[in-house]
Amino acid sequence: MSVYFVVKQESLIVNTYAITLKPVYSCPASEQLPGVTLPPGWTLAWHQAETFKALSDPNIDIVFNTAMTGDGKSLAAYLKTFPEYYCAIGLYPTNELGRDQELQINHYLEQFQPKHQPRVNRLSGLELEIYAETEGLKKSAAIANRTGQSEILVTNPDIFHYIYRGAYVFQNDNPDQLWNRIDRNFDLLIFDEFHVFREPQIASVLNTLLLIRYTSGLKRRSGNHKKFLFLSATPNPQLLNRLQEAGFSCHLIDPVQQNKYQFPEDITSQQQLEADHWRKVSGEIQLNFIPLESASKASESWLQENSLLILQYFQQHSGSKGAIILNSIAAVKRLVPFFQNLLQSYGLTVGENTGLSAKAEKERSLSADLVLGTSTIDIGVDFKINFLIFESSDAGNFIQRLGRLGRHSKYEKNGQEIQFNQFTAYALVPKFLVERLFDVNSPPLQPEGTYDRIFLQNIIKEKYRQINDFDKYYSRWGAVQSFRLAYDLNNPKIKQQYAESREKFWEGCEKVFETSLKRVAGKIKGWGEEWYRLSGKKGNPIADDACSFRGSSPLQCGLYDFTETQESDRFKTYDLPGILSNLEIEFWTEAGFMRSLKETAEKTGQPIPKGRFNHCLAFMKLHRYREERSNWKFTYPGNLQPFADAWKVQVLTGIEIWQPDNRWAVEINKRLRKEGLVSYILRRPVTEVRMRLKLPMHFQIYPISDQYSFHDVTAPYSIAFGQSALLLDTLAYRFKSQGGEVWIA
Repeated sequence: MSVYFVVKQESLIVNTYAITLKPVYSCPASEQLPGVTLPPGWTLAWHQAETFKALSDPNIDIVFNTAMTGDGKSLAAYLKTFPEYYCAIGLYPTNELGRDQELQINHYLEQFQPKHQPRVNRLSGLELEIYAETEGLKKSAAIANRTGQSEILVTNPDIFHYIYRGAYVFQNDNPDQLWNRIDRNFDLLIFDEFHVFREPQIASVLNTLLLIRYTSGLKRRSGNHKKFLFLSATPNPQLLNRLQEAGFSCHLIDPVQQNKYQFPEDITSQQQLEADHWRKVSGEIQLNFIPLESASKASESWLQENSLLILQYFQQHSGSKGAIILNSIAAVKRLVPFFQNLLQSYGLTVGENTGLSAKAEKERSLSADLVLGTSTIDIGVDFKINFLIFESSDAGNFIQRLGRLGRHSKYEKNGQEIQFNQFTAYALVPKFLVERLFDVNSPPLQPEGTYDRIFLQNIIKEKYRQINDFDKYYSRWGAVQSFRLAYDLNNPKIKQQYAESREKFWEGCEKVFETSLKRVAGKIKGWGEEWYRLSGKKGNPIADDACSFRGSSPLQCGLYDFTETQESDRFKTYDLPGILSNLEIEFWTEAGFMRSLKETAEKTGQPIPKGRFNHCLAFMKLHRYREERSNWKFTYPGNLQPFADAWKVQVLTGIEIWQPDNRWAVEINKRLRKEGLVSYILRRPVTEVRMRLKLPMHFQIYPISDQYSFHDVTAPYSIAFGQSALLLDTLAYRFKSQGGEVWIA
């Protein structure tokens, strides 16, 4: 029997299953660190001190810190750079997180006042392009300048990946021109929020660490021992196991396993912990579970129908700041004006933070009373709120987003310090999850129950939808990068220098990825020959996707966004499937788009990076966001059965879209059918494939029909592109048997 609470607001009824999460306190360090002078009133956490000691230990190569979200992993990462000349590169998966961390590092420097004053610089893809153009430099020279002028460099793993893949050097340059310099000059590489990486990115990191190990050893110019630090509240066991298999000395710092967290149940216990210098990581949280049906706009509809609940919270808790984190950019774009209209008459501001939001708007949004965003704000950005509404797609997503709340007890506004008096969260989750948590025999949670954070996280991991780990990716695709790197080491310019290193790297990669690189070389040669037969062109699209960090974007389009008020913010990119589903567009020519970009840059005096538009499929004007998702599908003019029967990644041409209400479909198809798309075809509808293979929510797989199924109500085939095709290839065997019948592993 369901048990729930009813909250009335005028004629509105909201059903919630509510629990209380105890506050979280982190254990202090038990000893002073040699050479470290803390600012007045500061005490290090246990995990911060342990990280410092591990980074100082010459017998340790790689450190994993799994402290809770909000427990100061950033200070743990950079603490060693303050008392001594110790150079570090921080790699952050989103530009927003990188920007946030740059501010945090500078704050630490102000507090610690190190004598050597390390220089901090940030480098994203857009900033690299602008810097290179402004200074009249090649990108390789710009990277060399930036790294040479930094003791602490904040960048992203994409740039780091492509430096080591030689993407920024030219044919006549030495392949190691950039990465050799970085190896010599930097002592520490920091990989933050590593749990958001998928298998292709983890494989890239494994390859890069092996390259560093065998080409430069682990000794730096400074005499320090080269270190790698991974920061993640949920470490990836595949990475840890494979690094140990490769011979790296790994050290795990796990405060949960060492009982370094306390969850006091009353004020007296909290006061005692604070007297003993335990630091509050998170305050007490009232967590409300909202069961929703599985519909595309369920969360959006709930927010509109319950908007008075949000207004009421701001009225009852003066000085509150809130966030709404959703999965869909389009939903955020539709809801922002809705909440602006609702709240502005009460003096409350609303901000927006998504992948399609302008840079200035993203920065402003974090100071708004209510910010609506997507994963751009749930991945590590440290914003100060006491009210959170979030939807989630899996256990990791749920834990990550809930971790944004309770981290700060106050904030500053107009020079005045404002205290939070309560932390409240609403989790918009599938109905089945609420039933598993509250509505079964011996339910793990009771309404109005009180629990600690670790218990809740374990229950959520157990009861929520499980996502596939694609563990076969490493042996099937990870070594394609290995072969490319080994091939580059055989370049005549550096062959003699790295002859021994190449042999060791080759052996190390075969061990880590459990495959033969000679076999991989044969596969790569075969893909290249197939592509030449198909297109008459040299190249290797499949190998290129396997060697990329996040995969290529053959369906990426240039957008001129009329919904932006500032002209310089209107030039964006977005993938075709998202455009077809959610945007009202008008087709435009590449020449018109680029001419407008150049004119806008000249008129505003603001450089607009244009490199991201070099390989766009098409160019469009964005007029508005659709109120409802539009139906569409991919189509193929021939028979898809032979491609599905091949059970392998292939390059397809001739693919088009079908969308009856899109008057620009003909123009899109003129360009799309010419593209060679790295693809994987399954003869199963998308919904079935997603469910059976436990694919992540944003996994890029789409419906496709052929000439024999064009009029079917549900497309009988599914297609994945690029890196998604490679990932799907590692799971497709679950649909395959000798007789072609479907079976489930």
